Amino acid sequence: MSKEIITTISPITGQSLLTREGVTTEDFSSIVEKSSYAFSTFRYTHPLKRRQEIVKKALEILSNKSNLLAKELTEQMGRPIAYTGSELSTAKMRAEYLLKVSDEVLKDLPGEEQEGFRRFIRKEPLGVILVIFAWNYPYLILINSLVPAILAGNTLLLKPSPQTPTVAEHIVSIFTEAGLPENVLQTVHCGNPKTLESFVSHPGISSIAFTGSVSGGIAVQKAAASRVIPIGLELGGKDPAYVRPDVNLAWAAENIVDGAIFNSGQSCCSIERVYVHESVHDDFLREVVKVLEGYKLGDPLDKSTQIGPVVSARSAKTISEHIKDAEDKGAINLTPRLVFAEGVRLGETFVRPELLAECDHSMRIMTEETFGPTIPVMKVSSDEEAIKLMNDSQFGLTASIWTKDTETGEKLVERVEAGTVFVNRCDYPSPDLAWTGWKDSGRGVTLSKFGFEAFVRLKSFHLKDCPELDK
Repeated sequence: MSKEIITTISPITGQSLLTREGVTTEDFSSIVEKSSYAFSTFRYTHPLKRRQEIVKKALEILSNKSNLLAKELTEQMGRPIAYTGSELSTAKMRAEYLLKVSDEVLKDLPGEEQEGFRRFIRKEPLGVILVIFAWNYPYLILINSLVPAILAGNTLLLKPSPQTPTVAEHIVSIFTEAGLPENVLQTVHCGNPKTLESFVSHPGISSIAFTGSVSGGIAVQKAAASRVIPIGLELGGKDPAYVRPDVNLAWAAENIVDGAIFNSGQSCCSIERVYVHESVHDDFLREVVKVLEGYKLGDPLDKSTQIGPVVSARSAKTISEHIKDAEDKGAINLTPRLVFAEGVRLGETFVRPELLAECDHSMRIMTEETFGPTIPVMKVSSDEEAIKLMNDSQFGLTASIWTKDTETGEKLVERVEAGTVFVNRCDYPSPDLAWTGWKDSGRGVTLSKFGFEAFVRLKSFHLKDCPELDK
């Protein structure tokens, strides 16, 4: 069987950046066999304390290489160089939290005391974990699964996006340098959906952690349907924000714009729709325009650039289609276009931020995941209307409410159907809180103390003293 050649296309130039050979189904069986053998020894020869030491060392190495890795990330997925370094530092911070809680989370849980008996529950590793992760925040996404899975004693196969293939390679190299035994981590390149389905259904895989689109997550579910294994799915979002009339509009506009267009809006938890109380609606739009006028769209390797290209021409086409559909249905485009004119001329992937007013739920831009730097705004007359519209979605990842009255804000977010809710903040998965999607946004949990549960299974120990019998 001929090898699949996977080509990474630069979002900056539109040209081929690098290539990798894809793994065949025959190769994959051999890789799984090596991982299974590594698991059979690693879980016993490397107790938790040793695993912790390796992870700590790996984080040091990661930090030392951050400038190199950040530049490479900019070249492969287009985020401005001014910001890619922060992904590496945030990944380290998340990992350090998971390290900190690992002793408590992975310790044995005692049963009820009873004379003559000893009972406890142990958290055992699963085996070979297949981690399929996306390109938009590849180090952050990977850390969410990698660290708890390794600390729990599993072995992992890392399947990166074809857009950022070197991320998995670097992580394997870094952890090997830190002392991780051979084949505990391996890289698996694949760009063919049918081949990937065969990986997912392989009998040697004990669990799957997938981050990507809803359609991709459903495909993974279907491919694994004949097997009884845990599958974690972190999928899309259409995250809403609601601006109440009491908030400082300039401050809210600055934060909401950042939450909507940072990383060119290419985040599952970006703000993708904004509801504004009618009494401050027009003033809020004026403040958003002011904020946008201070942004620069341009070459992501220029440290003064705040917005780079979107990841591909296909992505740019989807964003354009959503904008056209909204405008055709009555949306008003308030984008300060001259500000971004120079950046747009750099190429078709250099998509300017778009501010659209008079939006409603008949428009794709208010209901489908756009994954671009768009700010569609809809006027509402009350808190009740805002909450109803925020919940009118197939997605439920995050949501935010912006208000001076944080007590009322808390009461309102209690009614929002989303895995993470914010008051006066957005677009921030906190490592001590569960990162989980409701509805079509996913299934399972990463981060927090609950983030280990996807990578362990419970084993109950029931031990009874042997009685002294008369001879």
